[in-house]
Amino acid sequence: MTEHPTSHEGRQPLAARPQERARPRQEAAAGLPSDVPAQPGGPADRTATAPGTDTTVPNGTSGTSRTSSAPGTPGAPAETAGPAAGPGPASGPVGGGGAPGAVAVAVTAQSSGAGRGPDGAARREGERLRFVGAATRRIARGLDLDEIVLGLCRATVPTFSDEILVYLRDPLPVGDERPVAPFVLRLRRTDRLRLSELEGEELVLVPDPDPTPAAELCEVRSGGALAEVLRGVRPVFGDSAAAKTALTELLGPEHPLPGGLRAILAPLRGRRRVIGAAVFLRRPERAGFEPNDLLVAAQLATHTALGIDKAVLYGREAYIADELQRTMLPDSLPQPTGVRLASRYLPAAETARVGGDWYDAIPLPGSRVALVVGDVMGHSMTSAAIMGQLRTTAQTLAGLDLPPQEVLHHLDEQAQRLGENRMATCMYAVYDPVSHRITVANAGHPPPILLHLGGRAEVLRVPPGAPIGVGGVDFEAVELDAPAGATLLLYTDGLVESRLRDVWTGIEQLRERLAATAQLTGPDHSPPLEALCDDVLDMLGPGDRDDDIALLAARFEGIAPSDVAYWFLEPEDAAPGRARRLARRALARWDLEELTDSVELLISEVVTNAVRYAERPVTLRLLKTDVLRCEVGDDSPQLPRQRRARDTDEGGRGLFLVNRLARRWGATRLSGGKVVWFELATRG
Repeated sequence: MTEHPTSHEGRQPLAARPQERARPRQEAAAGLPSDVPAQPGGPADRTATAPGTDTTVPNGTSGTSRTSSAPGTPGAPAETAGPAAGPGPASGPVGGGGAPGAVAVAVTAQSSGAGRGPDGAARREGERLRFVGAATRRIARGLDLDEIVLGLCRATVPTFSDEILVYLRDPLPVGDERPVAPFVLRLRRTDRLRLSELEGEELVLVPDPDPTPAAELCEVRSGGALAEVLRGVRPVFGDSAAAKTALTELLGPEHPLPGGLRAILAPLRGRRRVIGAAVFLRRPERAGFEPNDLLVAAQLATHTALGIDKAVLYGREAYIADELQRTMLPDSLPQPTGVRLASRYLPAAETARVGGDWYDAIPLPGSRVALVVGDVMGHSMTSAAIMGQLRTTAQTLAGLDLPPQEVLHHLDEQAQRLGENRMATCMYAVYDPVSHRITVANAGHPPPILLHLGGRAEVLRVPPGAPIGVGGVDFEAVELDAPAGATLLLYTDGLVESRLRDVWTGIEQLRERLAATAQLTGPDHSPPLEALCDDVLDMLGPGDRDDDIALLAARFEGIAPSDVAYWFLEPEDAAPGRARRLARRALARWDLEELTDSVELLISEVVTNAVRYAERPVTLRLLKTDVLRCEVGDDSPQLPRQRRARDTDEGGRGLFLVNRLARRWGATRLSGGKVVWFELATRG
């Protein structure tokens, strides 16, 4: 059996009047224990304390339950509600006291004759109704499964019972899905009180080291006593024959109830089926449960079960929405040559983790990379779905190596095909690490900010453009310098616009924040990219989260001209031999002679294939970074495909060699042909 971890609130003295401080002695003299809750039939106005010991049992699917503040503790409103059920009336907060640090009080006046007769019965019934109202409000405040179960425990102990055990179905069915067989109940939570006399004759809450033992798991046998009680839905007294057998089955035959404990077994039925059971226990020193207490238990069980049903269904919907948003965004960013990338995404609210903001980084032929940030109107499931379609379209268009303005044009057409009022803003930029240039096209998006190595931050002047989905609008692209060491920041308007500031004020504040951060690292060093993203998000104030936020930062490193070799080869039979000689010289200049044999073999195969179909000069480019990259381009749009050559074939084995010897290889179709590339490791 799993050991139940125990937590309790701090030692808090009861607020007792001077004449009440001598009660422990009086009770001891009368033969009554001083560490039990108030007893009907005992001395008038006896006090009892509220939750001090919470035993939390891990759930098989959702982990350890969380604890929230009980009424009467700072941060939770106090509620007044009524009786400790029994012959005598009781009053006091449900699960907590009025002043901070106080605990629930159950008062009985049975010994003084109060509560007898018609007036006393009416008063008891009114207090019982007030208790039920306060308890159900406490349960209804919970948003998730653990809070609802905790609310039931805190509302009933000690006002209604001295101890409670809550069992829930494992796993819990969601909505109208079919439950998993067999029917298994798992002990979700137990709460119990114990009173103790300490120094100063004050009654305080202490942890109970010996909670009522109970089995953690119980398999409900079809046709058994427990199944019959659960099928009947209504709470039953624990002293009935059926309930005794059902409790033995639920708690386990090795954990019988101690003699004298009074119990109510209440099935927890949701909207469609029984999802658990609650066991309310009272000690022998306390009055037993009355028939009306079955109605109270039924009310508590019904509200708890319906709340659990809604919480589980809400949790499933939130999980689906979160997974949808997560799959719409890239799991990780690529690490293309000559640029380092970092990103952040923040939803508009923790309870609505879906939105239309997205970012992407797409490797392009020629060691280039496309940087994309977009924002679909709204932050709902529909916005997230449209965002996913536009992001997929942008990836497809980028693979065709279209100019940025053409990509935005096709995105605009796609948004119109998705339906009316499908509007979004988008920034599409292509960075070339060889030429140290960046080409940017804009569709109604906030302008990017370029942070230079010396600490100067500038807002780039790009054509504003119209949002995607308007239709009939031309997009323009501008080409700008992208010096090594500079950082480009692409973002959505949620970062710079809120109810407290307009978008241009926010952009200026962002520019100043970037410049101030860069000054801290000195003029010769760029700030760390991940830390820079975190610092940018720190500029958001408490009232600045009106929209979700997507952030993409690119640190330009570029490729030095000395690490690039570029040639044109005529499409003739001598081209492969010339390509081998040029590659050999470049490798010698870069001190990479150990790669000569592999490079010559692979270049010969790729160039031979290009010359066979090309009509214009073939391009050959070598790039030396942390890997050696070779790119061969021609004007034929037909992409090579690896296939298994037959024994009688004279060709068809070139790509097989490339696949075996190269670290990576691929082919990309361009608007004017294709590029076949491969990479080899330069070390190891």
